[in-house]
Amino acid sequence: MFSVKKQETTYGGQALVEGVMFAGKKTFVSAIRRNDNSIEYFEQKREESSIARNFKKIPFIRGIVALIQASANGVKHLDFASDRYDVDPADDDKIAQEKETSKLVMFLGIGLIGVLSFIFSKLIFTVTPAIVANFFSSIVPSKPGQVLLEGLFKLVLLLGYIYIISLTPLIKRVFQYHGAEHKVINAYENNLPLTIENVQKQSRLHYRCGSSFMLFTVIVGVFVYMFVATDPLWWRVVNRILLLPIVIGLSFEVLQITNKVRHIPILRILGYPGLWLQLLTTKEPDDEQVEVALHSFNRVLENDQVEASNEECDMSNVVKDSKLVQSQ
Repeated sequence: MFSVKKQETTYGGQALVEGVMFAGKKTFVSAIRRNDNSIEYFEQKREESSIARNFKKIPFIRGIVALIQASANGVKHLDFASDRYDVDPADDDKIAQEKETSKLVMFLGIGLIGVLSFIFSKLIFTVTPAIVANFFSSIVPSKPGQVLLEGLFKLVLLLGYIYIISLTPLIKRVFQYHGAEHKVINAYENNLPLTIENVQKQSRLHYRCGSSFMLFTVIVGVFVYMFVATDPLWWRVVNRILLLPIVIGLSFEVLQITNKVRHIPILRILGYPGLWLQLLTTKEPDDEQVEVALHSFNRVLENDQVEASNEECDMSNVVKDSKLVQSQ
């Protein structure tokens, strides 16, 4: 258990099947509860190319890069949780031998699947409402009306999808872990000791949540699509696909802005639509689920503290070497 002090690092996470993944400065850490009630971890170094780092400094572009990275990394942790949570620990050795083949190839494949799944789902949720809205062009012929109708269908599709999957017991528990993830981050950002009791008192909603981002893509899309033609249908579909990176980039920036102004009484309402959507995508967790989230987050904090200590030692050695050279 950590009594933590607010740091410059911005932490985020992802709900898993019977667990939570948190991203730190140097590592991604997942903790899941196995069917024998034990906690198992999966850690992955946080590495990215210099090209990706440079792109993430550019407004509008950084959102696309961040989302692609999140999709690629997140699916690896989802795969780990799905494979392990309900497996009898007595069979671990046998399963490990069966999966010994090229872990690098496996992870690269899983990462690619995550990126492709993200792109495919965005295309479905973008193109389908445009086609459906076009069916009502005789009733709503104007471009503004068509764009608003398209946005409405997109919103209905999004809310309907989330509601239907939330009815399944498995997804309901994932949404509870999603709530646990938010509660832990809120406790950390409020400088509270990370205990189950303190965490449970926090809100299960958070301004930086990916659920808010999904809703912002709907809202931002309405404004962007007002500047392009809706007829004929084939061109409407094409420009929706071509404008998808712009909508994603703008939506990410909106998400960042709403997070920055969340403590300003009047401006904080800008993030309310995203918070309202989180009432569907998160559920109140029980103490055991919060405990798992804390295991993951505490491990991330431990890794960051170790990394910080190593960096301090390296800097200290550099200073000593510099002084030694000067003395000579």
